[in-house]
Amino acid sequence: MSKSTRLEDLAALAGVSISTVSRALNDSPAVNLRTKQAIWKLAREHDYPFRRYMPAGPIGADATIAIVVPRPQGREGRLSDPFFLELLAGVGEAARERGCDVLVSHVAPANIEDLSVLTSTSRADGIIFLGQSSLHHEFNLLAEQDARFVVWGAQLPEQAYCSIGSDNLLGGRRATLHLARLGRRRIVFLGDTEAPESMQRHRGYLDGLTQAGLDPDPGLSVPAHFDVEGAEAAVDRLIARRIDFDGIVAASDLIALGAIRALLRAGRSVPGDISVVGYDDVPFARYNHPALSTISQDTAKAGRLLVSKLLLAREGGDIRSERVPTDLIVRESCGG
Repeated sequence: MSKSTRLEDLAALAGVSISTVSRALNDSPAVNLRTKQAIWKLAREHDYPFRRYMPAGPIGADATIAIVVPRPQGREGRLSDPFFLELLAGVGEAARERGCDVLVSHVAPANIEDLSVLTSTSRADGIIFLGQSSLHHEFNLLAEQDARFVVWGAQLPEQAYCSIGSDNLLGGRRATLHLARLGRRRIVFLGDTEAPESMQRHRGYLDGLTQAGLDPDPGLSVPAHFDVEGAEAAVDRLIARRIDFDGIVAASDLIALGAIRALLRAGRSVPGDISVVGYDDVPFARYNHPALSTISQDTAKAGRLLVSKLLLAREGGDIRSERVPTDLIVRESCGG
């Protein structure tokens, strides 16, 4: 069918009445969700312009992009996270350059059913997921159904969908090697080691220790949530247990900030006694005291890649995962 598809045609394809099709296209509560999904899918497949009945944003945009954050694992799920705010700004600026609108969804998918419903019922032209959470397998399944999405996150084995993210292995290794070059020998990794991106940063930390000739100590890999309070509590426990350490590689700048607060409160000097490196280079990193050494991620480039890949996917193009570069930004907190 062409763009001249009529309501009657959709009704015949769906096996329902014309009035049911009309109600479904207007998102009427009188039509059950499964029937709506089927009709919306047919409308998309046959170029029926049903979005004129279901506006996703201001008139005149070349496309509308939905931002969705999966249920939390690690740092995902927190739009208030300073890094996610920077990433959201990067997406917004890139979308504006391309004449697109951006919507932030209230939906927090937790499984393949949630993802399927989201993509089949979304009025947007495509979806950017901020974070993978534990949904790598589910995103692979979703890619078989609907390719109009891109994920900010790690690149994982047997990945069938497009993800944009930083080189977490290299970032973790760079931070660790820098502390080792400064003479630090008991380096802590502070952060979640289960979420995909943080797990890769931890692997980079272990690689850096090995490259520096240091033996990894499992007792120095310390879990911490991606927030200031969780990091403070984790460092407080290290100090209370009299664990010997002279450096910290933190999985995020928020974690690094919490670590520094705990160290200073305990009378430890940063960087005199303990050097600290964060990850993200969010704006407060340079204004903290001491100013935070960190691994930077290019959120402006990440935003451009996420938007351009999504628009290409909308047109049926072949999209591939990419990594944005990471750089070590040396400031006061590591001492050199």
